[in-house]
Amino acid sequence: MIILRTNMFKPKRFAVLITALLFLAIAVNAQEKKLSGADSTAFKAIVSGLSLPDQIDQRTHHFKLPQVGGGYELMLYGSSRKPVINTEGEVFQPLTDCEVQLVLRLKDKKNNLFYEFPHTIKVLGEFRPQSGINKQPFVIPSLQEWNGGSGYFKLLPNSRIILSAKDQKILGPAASIFLKDLRQLTGDSTLSIARGKVRPGDIVLSLSPSRKNMGEEGYTIDIDQSIQIKAPYYKGAFWATRTILQLLEQDAGHSLVVKGQLHDYPKYEVRGFVLDVGRKFFTLDFLKHYVKMMAYYKMGDFQIHLNDNGFKQFFGGDWNKTYSAFRLESTTYPQLTSTDGYYTKADFRELQKTALEYGVRIVPEIDVPAHSLAFTKAFPEIGSKAYGMDHLDINNPKTYEIIDHIFKEYIGGKDPVFVNPEVHIGTDEYAKKEAESFRAFTDHYIRFVQSFGKKVRMWGSLTHAEGNTPVTSKDVTMNAWYNGYAEPKEMVRLGYDQISTPDGWLYIVPAAGYYYDFLNVKQLYQRWEPNQIGKEVFLMGHPKIRGGMFAVWNDHVGNGITMKDVHQRVFPAMQVLAEKMWTGKTDQSDWASFAKNSSRIGEGPGLNMRGVASAAPGDSLVRLPLEEIGYPYSVSFTIQPASENNGDVVLFKSPNAQVFMRQDNGLRLGFSRENYTDVFDFVFAAGQSYKIVLTGDEKGTWLYVDGKLVQKMEGKKISFENTDGKISRMQTLVFPLQNIGDAKNGLISDLKVYNKRLNEALILEQSKI
Repeated sequence: MIILRTNMFKPKRFAVLITALLFLAIAVNAQEKKLSGADSTAFKAIVSGLSLPDQIDQRTHHFKLPQVGGGYELMLYGSSRKPVINTEGEVFQPLTDCEVQLVLRLKDKKNNLFYEFPHTIKVLGEFRPQSGINKQPFVIPSLQEWNGGSGYFKLLPNSRIILSAKDQKILGPAASIFLKDLRQLTGDSTLSIARGKVRPGDIVLSLSPSRKNMGEEGYTIDIDQSIQIKAPYYKGAFWATRTILQLLEQDAGHSLVVKGQLHDYPKYEVRGFVLDVGRKFFTLDFLKHYVKMMAYYKMGDFQIHLNDNGFKQFFGGDWNKTYSAFRLESTTYPQLTSTDGYYTKADFRELQKTALEYGVRIVPEIDVPAHSLAFTKAFPEIGSKAYGMDHLDINNPKTYEIIDHIFKEYIGGKDPVFVNPEVHIGTDEYAKKEAESFRAFTDHYIRFVQSFGKKVRMWGSLTHAEGNTPVTSKDVTMNAWYNGYAEPKEMVRLGYDQISTPDGWLYIVPAAGYYYDFLNVKQLYQRWEPNQIGKEVFLMGHPKIRGGMFAVWNDHVGNGITMKDVHQRVFPAMQVLAEKMWTGKTDQSDWASFAKNSSRIGEGPGLNMRGVASAAPGDSLVRLPLEEIGYPYSVSFTIQPASENNGDVVLFKSPNAQVFMRQDNGLRLGFSRENYTDVFDFVFAAGQSYKIVLTGDEKGTWLYVDGKLVQKMEGKKISFENTDGKISRMQTLVFPLQNIGDAKNGLISDLKVYNKRLNEALILEQSKI
């Protein structure tokens, strides 16, 4: 049954809606029904009588399904390793023996019902056992297939990236990025891109159409005297360069790579990260850094949540005072663009195009009809009087008019601002009472965005918003975040593709006291894979499970969390989840080994947002110059403040932070980063010499004076009127070291920097030196 609310729409829109809903009614009625107990029993009886092979040898090139009579049909529906067995049943020999988990679908042709069941099959490889002595090398994510050789490839001062003329047009950007990264990693500016005969020490980058079974992201590498990279498509070739860079990074001289052959490809297509820039602004440089870092770990989807708002109870219960932001330049509605940080259309378009060269697709998200205070502040008439101004009034035709124009501004035209094929429309956490109107709103924006040639992603919410109004599922992908809002198996039955984004596993909400401050990466490594959404576990290789994403939500606006603090939380999760989404769990999966080996791999050539500083073996004292040092650290120095201080005297400075001495009812030490400033209570006397130790980690910053702890900046809480709720106020500092001292107003001497927090005995000892 279709329910129409005729007072919701202008006459023209109403006529269009009837046509759309009639079409949808047909589509929904054509969907498969739920299986009854009797249906399941009948299917299981047939499955139990099937004879399926459990092994495929080197001579078999096609997996044949047995014939099923009695009005039933058997088909190969999904595969966990499509480059080995694809859904057409073609078999491609792997390097070494591997198991492929298949999803088979048995269909009753009489009533159009189907039953899905798994079958695991072993495919024998070309090398059994592996012929060489080199064990599989460690990279993140780990390689799918490896056959070891003997000895090492060596990158030489005159090594070249060999790129043929025919591959230049497609692979030119990948080769240029690879060259830049190699030079950055090795410090060797003589490396070059060339054509011609291959020499020892060269790296050949080439397209190989004959290897299309590897898919868009698959590639092969043969490592001998030279390195031969082959891939059917650009993205696979680019991912191969990330593998080589990681192997070189782990060698002390950044020149040796173990010889061998490898085939590599992802288990899941979508491997990604969601960043809430609506409630906390992240600079364009930060987003560029993340594109490069994600590419280093073959994380190919970067969803940018462009609008959101804080909670009104932390803003005096007043929607007008509650923080909100929309982070894109708007020429249609200039008043919509946030004044405290936004991206121009040109910058955002360029970011997406650059990301594509790095193998990363940016998925922009405009979140409606909830989380929408930024829109209702610009247009109060479309705010909901019943459910709060963070809800759009979805029964108001003016709402559709304005939101249509907003989406059109970014997806319309010959050179749209949203470059990639998929756009996220939000659709989450709206008032349950308005389920029918919400479903109509959701369907409208699916179709509206699709009318511009885009595919749609959205948050799963249709179980929460249960109703009769149909919502199209064709070319629609859900972020399945909470099963109470969208029951995953029911959503799959209705035709929606799923991206596993379960909040109970994968939500970081910094310093909020709920969900995770830091993800439980050990548990994720040992127990989770994208086929698990909440408590629901899908068959491995199910084609409706596109992959997974984890997320950072900056719910508590103004809580002192900096971009670097967010990064500190994201980085370990990025390493682990890159592994789980590309390779999944294998017989070689071992948490202790992964945790140890992953410390050898950083953010990518030239990237060090964490401020990691290395020290000599067995020591923690690091050498300057450094731009900054990240958590954990200790900075020890002697200071003699001058008596004529006027204003802030900068002691340490970097592009991201500064440490200063200020006159504030006496001379006090403080620090600032982003828009946050903190000042210690301790008062210094002018002209007197002090031994200072500042130590910091992801929880806070401590000040020691002359060997004694004088203040912990950690665990601060902010209270608000008319609510018992509190939020944490973080007082962390990635310590700046690019510029040191102020000769006119104070003297710093005896500076020492450690990449750990010194214990109190060592700090006391430092004060006596």
